[in-house]
Amino acid sequence: MRKILSACLALAALLLCAAGARADDQYKILVLAMPGKYHYEYIPIARESLEKQAKLHAFELVYTHRPEVFDGDLSQYAMVMFLNTPGEELSEPRRRKFEQYMRNGGNAMLVHRALIIPPNTWPWFEKLIGRRVGNHPMLQTGVAEVVDKTFPATFGLPARWLWSDEWYVFDNPYDIKITPVLNVDESTYDPTKIWPGQVAKGMGKEHPVAWYHQVEKGRVFVTALGHNGEMYKDPQYLSHLMGGIYWTATGRGIQR
Repeated sequence: MRKILSACLALAALLLCAAGARADDQYKILVLAMPGKYHYEYIPIARESLEKQAKLHAFELVYTHRPEVFDGDLSQYAMVMFLNTPGEELSEPRRRKFEQYMRNGGNAMLVHRALIIPPNTWPWFEKLIGRRVGNHPMLQTGVAEVVDKTFPATFGLPARWLWSDEWYVFDNPYDIKITPVLNVDESTYDPTKIWPGQVAKGMGKEHPVAWYHQVEKGRVFVTALGHNGEMYKDPQYLSHLMGGIYWTATGRGIQR
């Protein structure tokens, strides 16, 4: 009987500790990371890295590849991240539900492939992004420049950051105002280097690759960086992502 009682007390203590640990979480976020034709190897790496960030920074992370999660209660999440997953993956009812989430004060973060959605497929989501992706050159090493050092997603980055990625080219068909935090210096790579049969050109001096703005009643952070799996092990890139998560979820951190 004493052994049974001791075991029960030990289990109760563990449950209380677990409950206490969960109560210490500052906020809860949802990450939708679906495999695609060009982006799939990142998923286990990104999940492990983001779970470590969640433990380190005391927030709760729900990481899934199932869009059915949008059928549930989105109001429990401080932010929703589309990680290499464009909005076109959502069914029409789930799109409307996400729109309502943003109208109610929800927040969103979009990473790399999430920015590419066929034109006019979901105009509201294109406005959420703030820019429309055209084509892009092959993955190349270039230099990203910090243009807003007051924003948390730049705190762990040097003023000129050597990085290798697909430097997306954008236009602005909806005339959306954004606040860039990172630009890419087009003189440090070849904006015209692209696949046979396609034509590419750069954007010039003002070529944003990460930015933020407000949509509906919510905050939106966008980064075009994050093409391959190994990037999700890089401390500076993870610092960039974590800064975006922190601001998007809380609205805090911008240096005044």
